[in-house]
Amino acid sequence: MSLLGFYNPLLLKFSPRSSLATVPSITALSVSLSIPSSKSRDLSALSVRSLACKCESEPSEPMEQGKDSTVPLKRELYPAIEPYDTGFLKVSDLHTIYYEQSGNPSGHPVVFLHGGPGGGTSPSNRRFFDPEFYRIILLDQRGAGKSTPHACLVENTTWDLIADIEKLRDHLKVPEWQVFGGSWGSTLALAYSQSHPDKVTGLVLRGIFLLRKKEIDWFYEGGAAAIFPDVWESFRDLIPENERGCFVEAYSKRLNSDDKETQYAAARAWTKWEMMTAHLLPNEENIKRGDDDYFSLAFARIENHYFMNRGFLPSDSYLLENVDKIRHINSVIVQGRYDVCCPMMSAWDLHKAWPEADFKVVPDAGHSANEHGIAAELVAANEKLKNIIKNGS
Repeated sequence: MSLLGFYNPLLLKFSPRSSLATVPSITALSVSLSIPSSKSRDLSALSVRSLACKCESEPSEPMEQGKDSTVPLKRELYPAIEPYDTGFLKVSDLHTIYYEQSGNPSGHPVVFLHGGPGGGTSPSNRRFFDPEFYRIILLDQRGAGKSTPHACLVENTTWDLIADIEKLRDHLKVPEWQVFGGSWGSTLALAYSQSHPDKVTGLVLRGIFLLRKKEIDWFYEGGAAAIFPDVWESFRDLIPENERGCFVEAYSKRLNSDDKETQYAAARAWTKWEMMTAHLLPNEENIKRGDDDYFSLAFARIENHYFMNRGFLPSDSYLLENVDKIRHINSVIVQGRYDVCCPMMSAWDLHKAWPEADFKVVPDAGHSANEHGIAAELVAANEKLKNIIKNGS
């Protein structure tokens, strides 16, 4: 699901084997809601690379045109910047979360919610936002990144994280802010916004994950294995045949083992499964994250903990059932067409329940925010919300 979202640094250089950034974007393709014509079927038969060469760098078209869709928007990532403030906020007797601020101290606040859960933030996350306009706030959720205690599952629920976001907002004296989240970050952004709609000026959501049983089953119980059977075998084979009735449970047993090496082995297998399926084309730098035991342990343990408990949500479709609470908020949904971790069915369901939000499908992308087309749409989404704020509309 990955839920990996935004923790992996956006790469400034890409090898021809690891990223779509080596070829021009094919996001000029307009995605139609109607039954494909023979011409579009012909296009779909072309390879990604040959199609990319034809489309150069024209902006992509949204699946659903939103307000001000004709206004040209910046689509390139902003230059790397450093934070002007970093700190730790004690949010409970047990947990302390890391946060940072960059950009304009007097700018419009935006809070970045990373994926996973358990992924943590990275410096590249700042680059989606105009640093002259935005006061960019990043935080590592409980047990993730620089927050302590590392990989801790105690007092770690969606509702604890929502409370932490509010505590940070109060600590930083932010009256209201824009919320940005991808993958698990989209889940948390929806849950937070539905709990505190009066504190949210706008939403940018990517790689939608609604934490429903069918989404977890798709990625962890064999659905995505139909697309990545070679990668699935390593994930599957760590578990004995007699325990393969539920891989999430089998991995939970090992990720919570008293033996540290058993934990690390399960964490590496779990994390590599996600890293190897998160891009449309393999990304070697991303895959290497699975070899980092410190990162993998938090990523795998916390993800598995949330999935075992269905995100601690009251019902399977809780986030869809509460869309009315945020219907009035200016929002943009960005989804990769070939997202294997968080398949497009979830973004589509959210779009149908919430047609007021702009819905943009990137036709040449998978899950990761690092992919060229998705990164471009995320920057454009922030530019759109920036213009709405500046124009007072």
